[in-house]
Amino acid sequence: MPASRFTQTGNYRTRYQQDQTIFATYAEQASLIVFVLLLLTLPLLLPKTMLRDVNMIMIYAVAVIGLNVTTGYTGLINIGQAAFMGVGAYATALAATRWGLPFFLAIPLGGVAGAVIGTFVGLPSLRLKYLYLAVATLAFQLIFEWSVGHSPLLEQGGAISLPTVQVFGIRDTFLNHNIFWYYLILPVLVALALLWRNVLRTRHGRSLIAVRDNDRAAAAMGIHPGTAKLTAFMIGSFYAGIAGGLFAYFQKAVVIEDYGLSISVQLLAMAIVGGLGSLPGSFLGPLFIVALDRTMEKASQWLGGLNLFPEGVDVTSALRPLSFGLAIVLFLMFEPRGLANWWRLVRMYFKKWPYKF
Repeated sequence: MPASRFTQTGNYRTRYQQDQTIFATYAEQASLIVFVLLLLTLPLLLPKTMLRDVNMIMIYAVAVIGLNVTTGYTGLINIGQAAFMGVGAYATALAATRWGLPFFLAIPLGGVAGAVIGTFVGLPSLRLKYLYLAVATLAFQLIFEWSVGHSPLLEQGGAISLPTVQVFGIRDTFLNHNIFWYYLILPVLVALALLWRNVLRTRHGRSLIAVRDNDRAAAAMGIHPGTAKLTAFMIGSFYAGIAGGLFAYFQKAVVIEDYGLSISVQLLAMAIVGGLGSLPGSFLGPLFIVALDRTMEKASQWLGGLNLFPEGVDVTSALRPLSFGLAIVLFLMFEPRGLANWWRLVRMYFKKWPYKF
């Protein structure tokens, strides 16, 4: 009996075309439409201070999707994703300030710059694996920070201000800054997520997963592991470059401190907590880490006002990094598949929910 397009109680797919569909049922399509409509009205429901955090979550989500392409789907450990963001940010800043390009051309140029540098940095992956490749990407992170800090063209890591953006006569002002960039970042995030979801359904996307699972078996099936690895670095760095350009315009300046090693570790933590090799995890990870950071920040302020600890014992400043490290350790120990696995279990429950009573 053929499966209904309104409900799905099993896997009745009989053709590869059915297996490649993004939405299995009309209910999934309707839920996505409702979710997008909710996102469009979100700025009207949230305070402006919280909306800034939402914008940061979406920018980080773009970078984490790219990191998931490299690490989650292809199995190449990358500890330099913030450096690729920095490449995109500085390329965007130079294109906007030196060449006078508008933001809708400068940001894609930052993505292309990130992709070019990422492909070059990915060359060691042809010979290196696992921890050795992680050290190579870490070396690129340190080289990037040193190079920017000693480059007069890039103000030696100092602030490079970006011009004000205007879209359809609406200018990015202090009063509408967060709302303005929310409606610019959101379509970029949705478009890039759908782009990767479609690439994942092609033979190129499946080849990345095959290389992650077993590169020798993938080579025996006719897949070139080297090409797949360089493709993964190129796509992942492109996404990071786009995220860096968006972050630069959103912050209205480019500073080297925003693309340091700590940010790379934070992005990797977002990918781990959200779930490696999962597109929903690329959204859930940044949401969890940013929410945890803001919660611990308020808790630190509250504990600091109580004066519970002796003078000279600064416990409140250690609360945020402690909670950050503890969250990573707990997820690695008890839920290595991340929050995406929780999302999968919820979806499976509601697929069977009408029949459980």
